[in-house]
Amino acid sequence: MATERVTPETGIDVPQATGTTTGHGHATRFIFLALGLAISAWAVLVPYAKARLAVDEAILGLLLLLIGSGALLSMPFAGWLTGKFGCRKTLVVSTTVFMLSLIALAFVSTPASFGIALFLFGASSGVVDVAMNIQAILVEKERNRSMMSGFHGMYSVGGFFGAVILSGLLKAGLSPLAATACLGVTLIVLLVAFFARYLFPYGNQGKSRSFFVLPKGGILLLGILCFILYMGDGVVLDWGALFMTTTKSVPPDTAGLAFAVFSVAISTGRLFGDRLAEWLGVTKLMTGSGLIAAAGFVLVMAASSTVTAFAGFIIVGLGASNLIPMLFSIASRQKIMPVNLAISSVTTLGYLGLLIGPAMMGFIAHATSLYVVFGIVAALMIFVSLASRKLHGL
Repeated sequence: MATERVTPETGIDVPQATGTTTGHGHATRFIFLALGLAISAWAVLVPYAKARLAVDEAILGLLLLLIGSGALLSMPFAGWLTGKFGCRKTLVVSTTVFMLSLIALAFVSTPASFGIALFLFGASSGVVDVAMNIQAILVEKERNRSMMSGFHGMYSVGGFFGAVILSGLLKAGLSPLAATACLGVTLIVLLVAFFARYLFPYGNQGKSRSFFVLPKGGILLLGILCFILYMGDGVVLDWGALFMTTTKSVPPDTAGLAFAVFSVAISTGRLFGDRLAEWLGVTKLMTGSGLIAAAGFVLVMAASSTVTAFAGFIIVGLGASNLIPMLFSIASRQKIMPVNLAISSVTTLGYLGLLIGPAMMGFIAHATSLYVVFGIVAALMIFVSLASRKLHGL
């Protein structure tokens, strides 16, 4: 078991290792992986849910808003929950609710019950998202090394394999409920039986008892940058394939590969992100990564062939891969706010960017073109690169 101490230099609670540091790292990787697996698995369930509920696209779209609503309502308070009850209790409870709500989404048959399950799915995922980043920060401090990119890389790996696993179970003849239950129950059992003991029983960093603190100063800048980066991911997800079909005359069945190669590039980049951060330093890595992502967007716009455009999406993914993990690492070292509340604020603003950013860009695309949208995102990546220098010394 790890104990806790407070350094006089920072006033931040730091875990004192007592021989379980490897277990702490593995448990944290599992949580990131499990979140990615479950969210990706949900994507496979959407067509089945629509058919079971017998609703049209408009009603389904309104119901799906409950996922984002639940996450946005829970995230601002997730840091307080983690500080009060600790990473272990918060993550075990929220992850269990998350998996059970995923299973419920595979069998509930009325719009009302489906909406409740969606809201719980979103709210619990919001708590898991914040709490697992706080757990990751504690592990980084315990090991005294950069590990955040690797943890986020496990989420990306889960995002790839979740859809593959659930699709495989469905093709093997299992019903959506049976397939989802196999995945969800397995993850709950693994968490409770093997990994929960290695999650930190505390999560309070600083002495604030506030439920939520509005971000200010450098934390507000961190949140704005997180908003931009999540929005950039959302633009590639929601508009990347359409950009390829409408501006590059790529067939729809091929255009979808834009997000696929982008995702693979992000996963690959995060595998090397921690080593790059230790070699270059966080500021240099963020500065260079923002410029690389911007160059990728420019290449996508300027590409005269499909292969070149896909190469541009790969460059965007490699550039963007470590920017969000580095923002969380910076948030863990700042002295403006209690770290658990800072992570909660930054995550909330980032998720807001993922939800409303692509929609905002859709209005811009309607008024102008998708070229303008991609140009705006490229310019914002340059802004992230330049602004990252202002984060030094927070």
